[in-house]
Amino acid sequence: MKKIIRISVIVLFLGVFVWTIFFLVNKSKDVPVVHETTKPEYRDIIQKTVATGSVVPENEIDIIPQVSGIIEEIYVKAGDKIKKGDLIAKVRIIPNIERLNAAKAQVDQAKIALNDCKTTFERKQSLFKEGVISKADFQKIEYALEQAQENLAAAENHLSIVKDGISKDAGKATNTLVSSTIGGMVLDVPVEVGNSVIEANTFNQGTVIAKIADMRKMIFKGTVDETEVGKIKTGMKLLLNVGAIDNHTFDAKLTYISPKGKYENSAIVFDIEAEVQLNDSVFIRAGYSANADIVLARKDKVLTLEEKNLLFEGDTVLVEIEKDSLVFEKQSVKLGLSDGIYTEIVSGIDTNTKIKVQK
Repeated sequence: MKKIIRISVIVLFLGVFVWTIFFLVNKSKDVPVVHETTKPEYRDIIQKTVATGSVVPENEIDIIPQVSGIIEEIYVKAGDKIKKGDLIAKVRIIPNIERLNAAKAQVDQAKIALNDCKTTFERKQSLFKEGVISKADFQKIEYALEQAQENLAAAENHLSIVKDGISKDAGKATNTLVSSTIGGMVLDVPVEVGNSVIEANTFNQGTVIAKIADMRKMIFKGTVDETEVGKIKTGMKLLLNVGAIDNHTFDAKLTYISPKGKYENSAIVFDIEAEVQLNDSVFIRAGYSANADIVLARKDKVLTLEEKNLLFEGDTVLVEIEKDSLVFEKQSVKLGLSDGIYTEIVSGIDTNTKIKVQK
């Protein structure tokens, strides 16, 4: 029995040894490496740089009242289309006590001066009729009387403007009615009925009653990095992608490049502007964020290859072309325009050439 067990163990050991040798021999054999290949294709190559910014109206203005007071009525709301001269709001004047008192004092002084001139005129007129004074002297007092009358009228008009916002000589015209100075769309009405507003003066730009813009003329305002600004110039074409409008690209033309850079987000950038070519079927709202692809160069339908499959040896550009199954040979090629992913192949290979995909 022991002999049988011993023989079985020996046979088992030999079997394991033979299997191990067979496994190691098979594992040591070279496994052929199969390389993926690709072929050049015809495509459009667009070399571009990207500017970020927003689309805004070319002409946007703030409507500011000519007098200070309280908003009594508002005639428009955001989104309304209006024409030049249309009413925006009505302001009820709350007179400034200091200015009102000063205006009244000017009227009183003008009346006193006029009364004095009238007295002098009547006395001089009698003397002139008696031949005591010359015509030239009498004409002087006539002029002084007319000047005093004009001064009183001006003072009364000023008082009327300070008190009521309307000149006595203006008829129906009044600066308490705020009108639009351009035609376009109302973008915002930041005030409500009852709000206090002030006119523009030396120390204050005044209260904005409404923002109005011509939405038929839109421009792109953005920035370009200092490393790219040297590659662009006015007149270049832009492809505008508006974030809020999917699957639609707008054409634009570069019209302005700032001569001075500014520090923004740890980099120096330059402001640019471009005129947007609008599409009647798509409405662009003021302030939409957008990215502009500035086309530096473009070639359509040229032979291209992915740049990752190129090899560089000094000044020579090479690709590995398949000569036979699992056999590749290096071939020099001449390159043209590149967009950073694909590059134009000027010569060296064609659409039938199988190129080794570089890992």
